[in-house]
Amino acid sequence: MTPAVNQNSTLPSLSGGLYAFFFDVDGTLAAIQSQPESVSIPASVRQLLQQISNLSHGAVALVSGRPIAQLDALMAPLEAPAAGVHGAERRDAAGRVHRHSLPDAVAQTLQTELQQTLDQWPNTLLEVKGMAFALHYRNAPQYENAIMQLAEDAVARFPELALQPGKCVVELKPHGIDKGAAVREFMQEAPFAGRIPVFVGDDLTDEKGFLAVNAMQGISVKVGEGASHARYRLDSVEAVWHWLEQLLLQLEHDNVGKEFRL
Repeated sequence: MTPAVNQNSTLPSLSGGLYAFFFDVDGTLAAIQSQPESVSIPASVRQLLQQISNLSHGAVALVSGRPIAQLDALMAPLEAPAAGVHGAERRDAAGRVHRHSLPDAVAQTLQTELQQTLDQWPNTLLEVKGMAFALHYRNAPQYENAIMQLAEDAVARFPELALQPGKCVVELKPHGIDKGAAVREFMQEAPFAGRIPVFVGDDLTDEKGFLAVNAMQGISVKVGEGASHARYRLDSVEAVWHWLEQLLLQLEHDNVGKEFRL
């Protein structure tokens, strides 16, 4: 990976184009918290996304490691198209939900074994997502290597699994599922098809999304520090919120211009 451009002002103007917008949530639209259930998105930001969605004819989607049900709770009242659990479940713009699940026997065995192990490591957390598992160690960084080894052993035992590292977390998910694949699937459907994709994310889990968008000659934006395949960078979650405000103004201006020409 190469460093993304570390200048807010280098983000290109989106004036006059038809764009499809894809957003990660934790670390992008919402500040990361020590516990996943403590995360929230300000009402003003949710309103911005609703307005951007309206002006983009619904071409706004969330692409996150969280399940769709959690995304809906965080974004209420907006219920946008969404790819949850890194794309293992995906709700398209028509409201249809597509799911990739682990075999029941694999899921049950994993949950039991992972929970028994993490119970021995204070302040670690097993998050069960239905078709995936997240092993959190934000509050117990001394267990990082042990948790990574635990996850690698699980992938070695079960070929149905893939390992996805993140910020103080490693996830076990169905093999062949990632955010890049989710973005590509959205881009084959209305209202995303025919538009230029814009993907904003902050974590290792978002890199496949950046690569997919780059291949489509879209706009990839990394939030925060670190090497990335993204072509542009925003410094923080607060910078994303400010950019959304500017984006809404640009879309409103373009919409007024279209009405004037009509």
